Amino acid sequence: MKSQFPHIYICLFIACHSISVAFGQNNAPQGDTLKRQNLDEVIIISNTSLSDKTTKPLSNLEKYLESTDAVNMIQRGSYASEPYINGMATERSVITIDGMRIYSACTDKMDPVTSYVEITNLEKADLHHGQSGSTGGATIAGSLDLVRKKSSFGEKQFKGLLFGGLESNNLQKIGGFGLSQSSKRFYTDFDFTFRDAENYKAGKGILIPYSQYTKFNTSANIGVKITEHKQIESSFIYDHAINIGYPALPMDVAYAKAFIGSVEYLQHHISENLLMWRTKVYYNTIAHAMDDSKRPNVPIRMDMPGKSSTGGFYSLLEGVFDDHSWKLNLSGHHNNSLAEMTMFSNIVGQKDMYMLTWPGVYTNYVDLYAEDIIPINFNWEAIANAGVALQLNEIYDSLGFQSLQIFYNDLERNKLRLLPRLSVNFKYTQNPWNFVAGIAYGERAPSVSEGYGYYLFNSFDRYDYIGNPEMKNEKSVSANSSLNYKSLHFNAKLSTSYFYMSNYIIGMPVSYLSAMTIGASGVRIYEQLSYAHLYNANLSLVYRYNSNLKWSGKVLYRRGIGANNINLPLIQPLSYHSEIIYTLSSFSANAGISGATKQSNYNPTFGEQPLPAYTVFNSSVSKSFNWDKSSIILKVGVENVLDKYYTTFADWNRIPRMGRSFFVNVICNF
Repeated sequence: MKSQFPHIYICLFIACHSISVAFGQNNAPQGDTLKRQNLDEVIIISNTSLSDKTTKPLSNLEKYLESTDAVNMIQRGSYASEPYINGMATERSVITIDGMRIYSACTDKMDPVTSYVEITNLEKADLHHGQSGSTGGATIAGSLDLVRKKSSFGEKQFKGLLFGGLESNNLQKIGGFGLSQSSKRFYTDFDFTFRDAENYKAGKGILIPYSQYTKFNTSANIGVKITEHKQIESSFIYDHAINIGYPALPMDVAYAKAFIGSVEYLQHHISENLLMWRTKVYYNTIAHAMDDSKRPNVPIRMDMPGKSSTGGFYSLLEGVFDDHSWKLNLSGHHNNSLAEMTMFSNIVGQKDMYMLTWPGVYTNYVDLYAEDIIPINFNWEAIANAGVALQLNEIYDSLGFQSLQIFYNDLERNKLRLLPRLSVNFKYTQNPWNFVAGIAYGERAPSVSEGYGYYLFNSFDRYDYIGNPEMKNEKSVSANSSLNYKSLHFNAKLSTSYFYMSNYIIGMPVSYLSAMTIGASGVRIYEQLSYAHLYNANLSLVYRYNSNLKWSGKVLYRRGIGANNINLPLIQPLSYHSEIIYTLSSFSANAGISGATKQSNYNPTFGEQPLPAYTVFNSSVSKSFNWDKSSIILKVGVENVLDKYYTTFADWNRIPRMGRSFFVNVICNF
């Protein structure tokens, strides 16, 4: 059955008083067009090559993201952690790769979007809080765009990168290369990364079985300059992981594969007021298969494959008018999500059981977004943005539709939702001070699992979950503020945010249904709390004693409370990090501590338990060797120096973190 995507004509005007933490950046697209962006945080991963400026350059992407104030990584194993932005799960955020929407294919969140890229092919991650800069679509928590590294047009040159690494704890082997070639009218990039890890050991040498994985990732870009101000680019990513263990879950993953491709047209210097036009069409397909065949003791064996494919586009205009810098983006995509489960009977002659856990759902989405940066005077400026989206969900599989009709007799195959959002940001700058404050409003639709999931087992609270397509949009009003002081030797930044969410989506237990999964405690159906509060606060400090010695530290706190005074699950307690870095010419050394106070605000009905406080020590040293235009970077270090046995709020089923691990990274740029 084909999806019928309606013709949608949207008239959008900006009339908003909302705001979120933002710092204006001056970025240039390919070519030399200048543009101003309203960014909350830019996580630099690699400008042109890997460097020794991070504790462990060949770490996975999750480590880079986790170093920010706003992102936590929920771990179900040592691979593919789920990013929580501002303390909220991925359903409440929009995560894109180069602006492309990608839907995961796993009902258990074993394949977040962040798992399909590598640090070797990423330049930066653009992080927006709440509604600020939300060109990617409707969101509550914020958005994260993973921007891939690419060459530029210019003088003819060839660059290369070779790298390798080894970690002692899980015997992880890392290797790969990157090549790029550019000229005045052509550039191309190609890279390959391989990772292979065995089971890791927690503190005190305790082996954590089913924590192994193997993966490779390859990426390529090809750019052609048509005229001086017009260019076209084609790119693709192929990521393939196999034999992935998830010790916090009852099942592992046989394979996870992604193909992500796009073609982009870019034109700049179009007129005096129209600076840039960027249009991209893309397609991606994700295949994922949960598997328990390597688990020795399972009550009944299951296979759970999932598939997701998304085709979409966006067309972005940027320009200036008088003192205004504006942006207008039209985007849309079509997604097809399907997940199955087969239970194989242990009794000879008895039939196996088959059902659709995602009942074949089309998601059709179109979005219009506008932004304007408005100077008020020499010190003040406002950043206003607004967006509106239409989302149409359709259950196309008859078996899946009939299964959900058991619970919702009047269920219709189609569900159309209107999703507005708006915000305004006021920023004051007077050296050495910078201040931002404001409010925002946004809505989101239930995810595929929340709206249409069918007996999805959650191993944390041990309940089967059933979706609810009749839920209303979840809504959020948020307020943010940031105060930043920057001088030659000392930097300080205090940031806070508050989210008030109505129609808050959460699974609630029901007594009139029986569990499907053997050993499950019962059934939860997604329902909506009348409201929920979420607070975030962090303080970051940097002190430069001299050009060689620097200290940095930060403290973070989150608090989530729902209606009836319930604690929201998976909320970070008071956490801290402190680090000293010493550099001298081509040598550098660092030592740091990270930790958290005990977690006392937890929710046992969702499987959480109290956690003791912990502190972990890390250290590393590096040396670079340079000649001509080439360099070799050698970095060695040790994580969890004292071999601490600990677990954090972000560890699914309280699985312990890795114990002491020595690592060595070697990076050659030429």
